Amino acid sequence: MTLAADADRSGGLGPWLERTPLLATLPRPTVVACSGGADSLALLALVASGSPATIAVHVDHGLRANSAAEADVVRGAADQLGVAMVGVRVDVAPGANLEARARDARYKALRAVAASHGAHAIAVGHTADDQAETVLLNVMRGAATAGLGGMAPVRDDLYRPMLGLRRADTEAICAELGFDPVHDPSNTDPAYLRNRIRHDLLPALSAASARDLVPLLARQADVLRSEHTYLDALATASWPAPDDPSPATPDVRPLRSLDPVLARRAVRAWLGSPPATLDDVDAVLAVARGERVAVELAGRGRIARSGGRLCRS
Repeated sequence: MTLAADADRSGGLGPWLERTPLLATLPRPTVVACSGGADSLALLALVASGSPATIAVHVDHGLRANSAAEADVVRGAADQLGVAMVGVRVDVAPGANLEARARDARYKALRAVAASHGAHAIAVGHTADDQAETVLLNVMRGAATAGLGGMAPVRDDLYRPMLGLRRADTEAICAELGFDPVHDPSNTDPAYLRNRIRHDLLPALSAASARDLVPLLARQADVLRSEHTYLDALATASWPAPDDPSPATPDVRPLRSLDPVLARRAVRAWLGSPPATLDDVDAVLAVARGERVAVELAGRGRIARSGGRLCRS
Protein backbone atom coordinates (compact mmCIF):
# COMPACT_ATOMS: atom_id res chain seq x y z
CA MET A 1 0.00 0.00 0.00
CA THR A 2 1.29 3.45 -0.89
CA LEU A 3 1.75 6.28 1.59
CA ALA A 4 -1.12 8.11 -0.07
CA ALA A 5 -3.36 5.08 0.34
CA ASP A 6 -2.27 4.72 3.98
CA ALA A 7 -3.22 8.34 4.62
CA ASP A 8 -6.54 7.83 2.88
CA ARG A 9 -7.36 4.76 4.98
CA SER A 10 -6.37 6.42 8.26
CA GLY A 11 -8.60 9.45 7.65
CA GLY A 12 -8.41 11.74 10.67
CA LEU A 13 -7.06 9.03 13.00
CA GLY A 14 -3.45 10.23 12.95
CA PRO A 15 -3.28 11.49 16.57
CA TRP A 16 -4.57 8.17 17.89
CA LEU A 17 -2.43 6.07 15.56
CA GLU A 18 0.67 7.77 16.98
CA ARG A 19 -0.32 6.52 20.43
CA THR A 20 -0.94 2.93 19.34
CA PRO A 21 2.45 1.74 18.01
CA LEU A 22 1.53 -1.92 18.56
CA LEU A 23 -0.74 -1.66 15.52
CA ALA A 24 2.31 -1.63 13.26
CA THR A 25 3.36 -5.07 14.57
CA LEU A 26 0.03 -6.83 14.01
CA PRO A 27 0.35 -9.95 11.85
CA ARG A 28 -1.99 -9.79 8.88
CA PRO A 29 -4.73 -10.74 8.39
CA THR A 30 -6.06 -9.65 11.79
CA VAL A 31 -9.30 -10.65 13.49
CA VAL A 32 -10.86 -7.81 15.49
CA ALA A 33 -13.30 -8.65 18.28
CA CYS A 34 -16.09 -6.14 17.72
CA SER A 35 -19.17 -5.94 19.93
CA GLY A 36 -20.34 -2.66 18.43
CA GLY A 37 -19.39 -0.64 21.51
CA ALA A 38 -17.22 2.48 21.24
CA ASP A 39 -14.00 0.69 22.24
CA SER A 40 -14.33 -2.11 19.72
CA LEU A 41 -15.50 0.15 16.88
CA ALA A 42 -12.52 2.45 17.50
CA LEU A 43 -10.22 -0.58 17.52
CA LEU A 44 -11.68 -1.78 14.23
CA ALA A 45 -11.08 1.62 12.64
CA LEU A 46 -7.49 1.78 13.89
CA VAL A 47 -6.63 -1.75 12.76
CA ALA A 48 -8.36 -1.28 9.39
CA SER A 49 -6.44 1.97 8.83
CA GLY A 50 -3.27 -0.07 8.50
CA SER A 51 -4.55 -2.78 6.20
CA PRO A 52 -7.72 -3.98 4.47
CA ALA A 53 -6.73 -7.50 5.65
CA THR A 54 -8.95 -7.04 8.69
CA ILE A 55 -11.89 -9.20 9.75
CA ALA A 56 -14.45 -7.72 12.15
CA VAL A 57 -16.03 -10.50 14.21
CA HIS A 58 -19.22 -9.96 16.15
CA VAL A 59 -19.98 -12.72 18.66
CA ASP A 60 -23.63 -12.97 19.68
CA HIS A 61 -23.84 -14.64 23.09
CA GLY A 62 -27.61 -14.93 22.87
CA LEU A 63 -28.03 -12.98 26.11
CA ARG A 64 -29.80 -9.85 24.79
CA ALA A 65 -32.86 -9.46 22.64
CA ASN A 66 -31.34 -6.73 20.46
CA SER A 67 -28.19 -8.64 19.51
CA ALA A 68 -29.13 -8.66 15.80
CA ALA A 69 -29.20 -4.86 15.77
CA GLU A 70 -25.77 -4.80 17.44
CA ALA A 71 -24.40 -7.05 14.69
CA ASP A 72 -25.83 -4.60 12.14
CA VAL A 73 -23.84 -1.77 13.78
CA VAL A 74 -20.64 -3.78 13.33
CA ARG A 75 -21.56 -4.68 9.75
CA GLY A 76 -22.19 -1.03 8.91
CA ALA A 77 -18.84 0.04 10.36
CA ALA A 78 -17.03 -2.76 8.52
CA ASP A 79 -18.67 -1.72 5.25
CA GLN A 80 -17.68 1.91 5.82
CA LEU A 81 -14.09 0.87 6.52
CA GLY A 82 -13.95 -1.57 3.60
CA VAL A 83 -13.19 -4.69 5.64
CA ALA A 84 -14.83 -8.09 6.05
CA MET A 85 -17.34 -8.85 8.79
CA VAL A 86 -18.26 -12.23 10.28
CA GLY A 87 -21.10 -12.84 12.73
CA VAL A 88 -20.97 -15.84 15.06
CA ARG A 89 -23.65 -17.10 17.45
CA VAL A 90 -22.65 -18.95 20.62
CA ASP A 91 -24.84 -20.35 23.35
CA VAL A 92 -24.16 -19.24 26.92
CA ALA A 93 -26.77 -20.38 29.40
CA PRO A 94 -27.63 -18.06 32.31
CA GLY A 95 -26.13 -19.08 35.64
CA ALA A 96 -23.04 -18.79 37.80
CA ASN A 97 -19.81 -17.31 36.38
CA LEU A 98 -21.69 -15.91 33.40
CA GLU A 99 -18.97 -13.38 32.53
CA ALA A 100 -16.22 -16.00 32.53
CA ARG A 101 -18.25 -18.50 30.51
CA ALA A 102 -19.24 -15.86 27.97
CA ARG A 103 -15.60 -14.76 27.64
CA ASP A 104 -14.43 -18.35 27.10
CA ALA A 105 -17.10 -18.92 24.44
CA ARG A 106 -16.20 -15.62 22.76
CA TYR A 107 -12.49 -16.37 22.53
CA LYS A 108 -13.19 -19.87 21.25
CA ALA A 109 -15.35 -18.38 18.49
CA LEU A 110 -12.76 -15.70 17.66
CA ARG A 111 -10.02 -18.32 17.36
CA ALA A 112 -12.21 -20.45 15.11
CA VAL A 113 -12.77 -17.51 12.76
CA ALA A 114 -9.06 -16.66 12.86
CA ALA A 115 -8.15 -20.22 11.92
CA SER A 116 -10.61 -20.23 9.02
CA HIS A 117 -9.11 -16.99 7.64
CA GLY A 118 -5.47 -17.88 8.21
CA ALA A 119 -5.15 -15.14 10.83
CA HIS A 120 -2.61 -15.36 13.65
CA ALA A 121 -3.64 -12.23 15.55
CA ILE A 122 -6.82 -11.40 17.45
CA ALA A 123 -7.12 -7.74 18.46
CA VAL A 124 -9.27 -6.82 21.44
CA GLY A 125 -10.28 -3.34 22.53
CA HIS A 126 -9.01 -2.94 26.09
CA THR A 127 -8.02 0.60 27.03
CA ALA A 128 -5.97 2.19 29.81
CA ASP A 129 -9.18 2.49 31.82
CA ASP A 130 -9.74 -1.27 31.53
CA GLN A 131 -6.14 -1.82 32.62
CA ALA A 132 -6.60 0.31 35.74
CA GLU A 133 -9.82 -1.52 36.62
CA THR A 134 -8.08 -4.88 36.14
CA VAL A 135 -5.27 -3.88 38.50
CA LEU A 136 -7.75 -2.87 41.22
CA LEU A 137 -9.80 -6.00 40.64
CA ASN A 138 -6.68 -8.12 41.12
CA VAL A 139 -5.71 -6.16 44.24
CA MET A 140 -9.09 -7.05 45.72
CA ARG A 141 -8.53 -10.70 44.84
CA GLY A 142 -5.15 -10.79 46.55
CA ALA A 143 -3.13 -11.26 43.37
CA ALA A 144 0.68 -11.23 43.35
CA THR A 145 2.80 -9.35 40.81
CA ALA A 146 1.39 -11.36 37.91
CA GLY A 147 -2.08 -9.99 38.65
CA LEU A 148 -0.87 -6.50 39.53
CA GLY A 149 0.84 -6.41 36.14
CA GLY A 150 -2.62 -6.34 34.61
CA MET A 151 -3.14 -7.26 30.97
CA ALA A 152 -0.17 -7.76 28.67
CA PRO A 153 -0.20 -5.87 25.35
CA VAL A 154 0.56 -9.18 23.61
CA ARG A 155 -0.11 -12.66 24.92
CA ASP A 156 0.13 -15.50 22.46
CA ASP A 157 -2.35 -14.61 19.68
CA LEU A 158 -4.09 -11.81 21.63
CA TYR A 159 -3.13 -8.20 20.92
CA ARG A 160 -4.29 -5.18 22.90
CA PRO A 161 -3.20 -2.19 20.79
CA MET A 162 -5.25 0.42 22.69
CA LEU A 163 -3.81 0.14 26.20
CA GLY A 164 -2.32 3.60 25.62
CA LEU A 165 -5.73 5.15 24.88
CA ARG A 166 -8.58 6.17 27.18
CA ARG A 167 -12.28 5.47 26.77
CA ALA A 168 -12.73 9.13 25.90
CA ASP A 169 -10.37 8.56 22.97
CA THR A 170 -12.46 5.70 21.62
CA GLU A 171 -15.59 7.82 21.86
CA ALA A 172 -13.79 10.62 20.02
CA ILE A 173 -12.73 8.21 17.27
CA CYS A 174 -16.33 7.06 16.83
CA ALA A 175 -17.49 10.67 16.65
CA GLU A 176 -14.77 11.43 14.08
CA LEU A 177 -16.01 8.60 11.86
CA GLY A 178 -19.72 9.10 12.47
CA PHE A 179 -20.21 5.76 14.21
CA ASP A 180 -23.17 5.31 16.57
CA PRO A 181 -21.86 2.78 19.12
CA VAL A 182 -23.91 0.20 20.94
CA HIS A 183 -24.43 0.88 24.64
CA ASP A 184 -24.32 -2.41 26.54
CA PRO A 185 -26.54 -2.19 29.66
CA SER A 186 -24.44 -4.86 31.38
CA ASN A 187 -21.60 -2.30 31.59
CA THR A 188 -23.56 -0.40 34.26
CA ASP A 189 -24.99 -3.40 36.13
CA PRO A 190 -23.73 -3.22 39.75
CA ALA A 191 -24.04 -6.99 40.02
CA TYR A 192 -20.62 -7.16 38.35
CA LEU A 193 -17.66 -6.24 40.52
CA ARG A 194 -15.81 -4.62 37.62
CA ASN A 195 -18.69 -2.18 37.17
CA ARG A 196 -18.59 -1.21 40.84
CA ILE A 197 -14.87 -0.59 40.47
CA ARG A 198 -15.45 1.43 37.27
CA HIS A 199 -18.31 3.60 38.48
CA ASP A 200 -17.72 3.81 42.24
CA LEU A 201 -14.31 2.73 43.54
CA LEU A 202 -11.97 4.17 40.93
CA PRO A 203 -13.68 7.59 40.81
CA ALA A 204 -13.69 7.70 44.64
CA LEU A 205 -9.98 6.83 44.83
CA SER A 206 -9.16 9.42 42.18
CA ALA A 207 -11.15 12.05 44.04
CA ALA A 208 -9.49 11.16 47.35
CA SER A 209 -6.02 11.43 45.84
CA ALA A 210 -6.90 14.55 43.84
CA ARG A 211 -5.50 13.03 40.65
CA ASP A 212 -6.51 10.79 37.78
CA LEU A 213 -5.34 7.36 38.91
CA VAL A 214 -5.83 5.59 35.58
CA PRO A 215 -2.45 6.59 34.05
CA LEU A 216 -0.71 5.88 37.36
CA LEU A 217 -2.20 2.38 37.66
CA ALA A 218 -1.48 1.63 34.00
CA ARG A 219 2.18 2.65 34.40
CA GLN A 220 2.46 0.61 37.58
CA ALA A 221 1.09 -2.39 35.72
CA ASP A 222 3.76 -2.00 33.03
CA VAL A 223 6.54 -1.88 35.64
CA LEU A 224 5.27 -4.82 37.69
CA ARG A 225 4.62 -6.93 34.59
CA SER A 226 8.18 -6.43 33.35
CA GLU A 227 9.59 -7.22 36.80
CA HIS A 228 7.40 -10.32 37.05
CA THR A 229 8.62 -11.55 33.67
CA TYR A 230 12.25 -10.93 34.60
CA LEU A 231 11.99 -12.69 37.97
CA ASP A 232 10.14 -15.62 36.44
CA ALA A 233 12.91 -16.03 33.88
CA LEU A 234 15.54 -16.02 36.66
CA ALA A 235 13.55 -18.54 38.68
CA THR A 236 12.95 -21.02 35.87
CA ALA A 237 16.60 -20.82 34.84
CA SER A 238 17.62 -21.64 38.41
CA TRP A 239 15.36 -24.62 39.16
CA PRO A 240 15.01 -27.31 37.99
CA ALA A 241 18.71 -27.03 37.18
CA PRO A 242 19.43 -26.93 33.43
CA ASP A 243 21.65 -30.00 33.74
CA ASP A 244 19.15 -31.98 35.85
CA PRO A 245 18.61 -35.30 34.00
CA SER A 246 15.10 -35.67 35.47
CA PRO A 247 13.38 -32.25 35.54
CA ALA A 248 9.99 -33.91 36.13
CA THR A 249 11.40 -35.13 39.48
CA PRO A 250 13.91 -32.38 40.23
CA ASP A 251 16.69 -32.30 42.80
CA VAL A 252 15.61 -30.23 45.80
CA ARG A 253 19.11 -29.02 46.72
CA PRO A 254 19.29 -26.17 44.18
CA LEU A 255 15.77 -25.13 45.19
CA ARG A 256 16.69 -24.97 48.88
CA SER A 257 19.58 -22.64 48.12
CA LEU A 258 17.44 -20.10 46.22
CA ASP A 259 16.21 -16.83 47.66
CA PRO A 260 12.59 -17.35 48.84
CA VAL A 261 11.30 -14.96 46.15
CA LEU A 262 12.85 -17.03 43.34
CA ALA A 263 12.08 -20.34 45.06
CA ARG A 264 8.35 -19.57 45.16
CA ARG A 265 8.36 -18.58 41.51
CA ALA A 266 10.32 -21.68 40.50
CA VAL A 267 7.90 -23.97 42.32
CA ARG A 268 4.87 -22.20 40.84
CA ALA A 269 6.32 -22.63 37.34
CA TRP A 270 7.12 -26.32 38.02
CA LEU A 271 3.55 -26.96 39.22
CA GLY A 272 2.22 -25.48 35.98
CA SER A 273 -1.15 -24.06 35.04
CA PRO A 274 -3.42 -22.91 36.55
CA PRO A 275 -1.14 -20.83 38.79
CA ALA A 276 -0.78 -22.40 42.23
CA THR A 277 -1.85 -20.54 45.35
CA LEU A 278 0.72 -19.18 47.78
CA ASP A 279 -0.34 -21.79 50.35
CA ASP A 280 0.26 -24.61 47.87
CA VAL A 281 3.65 -23.24 46.86
CA ASP A 282 4.75 -22.86 50.49
CA ALA A 283 3.57 -26.40 51.22
CA VAL A 284 5.74 -27.78 48.41
CA LEU A 285 8.71 -25.77 49.70
CA ALA A 286 8.15 -27.30 53.16
CA VAL A 287 8.35 -30.74 51.56
CA ALA A 288 11.55 -29.74 49.76
CA ARG A 289 13.08 -28.59 53.06
CA GLY A 290 12.13 -31.85 54.78
CA GLU A 291 9.63 -30.13 57.09
CA ARG A 292 6.76 -32.19 55.66
CA VAL A 293 6.72 -35.73 54.29
CA ALA A 294 4.26 -34.95 51.50
CA VAL A 295 1.36 -32.69 50.57
CA GLU A 296 -1.89 -33.29 48.68
CA LEU A 297 -2.73 -30.41 46.35
CA ALA A 298 -6.24 -30.07 44.94
CA GLY A 299 -6.19 -30.88 41.25
CA ARG A 300 -2.44 -31.59 41.29
CA GLY A 301 -2.08 -34.81 43.23
CA ARG A 302 0.49 -35.72 45.84
CA ILE A 303 3.90 -34.04 46.07
CA ALA A 304 6.51 -35.97 48.06
CA ARG A 305 10.27 -36.02 48.53
CA SER A 306 12.17 -39.20 47.70
CA GLY A 307 15.92 -39.62 47.43
CA GLY A 308 16.41 -35.85 47.50
CA ARG A 309 14.00 -35.26 44.64
CA LEU A 310 10.41 -34.00 44.38
CA CYS A 311 7.94 -36.47 42.93
CA ARG A 312 4.34 -36.06 41.82
CA SER A 313 1.78 -38.85 41.86
